[in-house]
Amino acid sequence: MPKHGKKHRVAAEKVDPDAKYELKEALGLATAVKSEKFDESVDVAIRLSVDPRKADQNIRGSVVLPKGTGKKFRVLVFAKGEKEKEARDAGAEAVGGDDLVKKIQEGWMEFDRVVATPDMMGQVGKLGKILGPRGLMPNPKTGTVTFEVKQAVESIQAGKVDYRVDKAGIVHASLGRASFSVEALEENFHSLMTALVKAKPASSKGHYVKGISVSTTMGVGVRVVNTPN
Repeated sequence: MPKHGKKHRVAAEKVDPDAKYELKEALGLATAVKSEKFDESVDVAIRLSVDPRKADQNIRGSVVLPKGTGKKFRVLVFAKGEKEKEARDAGAEAVGGDDLVKKIQEGWMEFDRVVATPDMMGQVGKLGKILGPRGLMPNPKTGTVTFEVKQAVESIQAGKVDYRVDKAGIVHASLGRASFSVEALEENFHSLMTALVKAKPASSKGHYVKGISVSTTMGVGVRVVNTPN
């Protein structure tokens, strides 16, 4: 078990593990102790009443957080011709085709997000076993397989986050950094929740949102009063 400092223990003591807090208070408790070494991510876990084994309930998508994520992403783009230039002009970290496929197959992973034009997916498909497990495989549902390369790159840099329900029916996402104000984190949370509610499958039964908790990378989890849905 990792040893936590005094500040972490004091923060943990303020949180009742059996209680649910209003969002503003929960975010305040979660970010009460900030690391002096790095700006921690503030994350949310949302348990949904879905069965990911059913195709229509395997929720996946993306949303641009209005206050951003607090992180600059290194975007890799698979494109050619005019779209290659468009990607570079938009600020992509690396752009190419077979050359990048080979580089990644040899172990290079200096990027955080991947975008591909549809005509490049034949080459990108060769990287499925590498990119897939890391959640980096381009997908039309998250807007990362598109000819609108400039828009895709700029959306990622503006704070677009991808979300996907896991095998347990939980969506994990970042709301920003611990240095953000509680108000900024709240705004990002509501944008994410709006997207998830819109994505609610017609076949989902009962109360859609079953549980919500927020925490920082190294912090304690704080349960949130469920929002109406």
